[in-house]
Amino acid sequence: MKKTQTGFTLIELIVVITILALLSAYALPRFAALQTEARIAKMNGALASLKSGAALARSIQLTQQLAPNTSVVMEGATIPMANGYPTTALTGIPVAAGLSTPDFVLTVTSATVFRVSADANHPNCAVTYTVPAAAGSPPTYNATGLTAANCA
Repeated sequence: MKKTQTGFTLIELIVVITILALLSAYALPRFAALQTEARIAKMNGALASLKSGAALARSIQLTQQLAPNTSVVMEGATIPMANGYPTTALTGIPVAAGLSTPDFVLTVTSATVFRVSADANHPNCAVTYTVPAAAGSPPTYNATGLTAANCA
């Protein structure tokens, strides 16, 4: 009686390993690029949250006819205001915008500048919010850090 051989030959295994190596070499850089794009999109979302949170706090203050430096209450949280917009305190703009850790790294860089970073490993992938210098002026936002080099 003749035995039939089962299994793979060495050549077949080498061909399969080679094909898998080529596919992974092609797919890995694309996956890394997707992570960078996702991080930039995350930070664009944070920027939009900062803008809408500041605008909402400002509109509450205006509709209640409060002074520019009077705190407002948003969803039960007291938001301190400066010149008609939320302050950079951790109870100010991050609460108004709904931003929190560990989703973001929140940093008060000065009395007038608040910074949001994507994560601890990408500190330059960030946006900033600056309280207006005078009442009636709008706050400024900076998203120049949202580049592929900073967010990779």
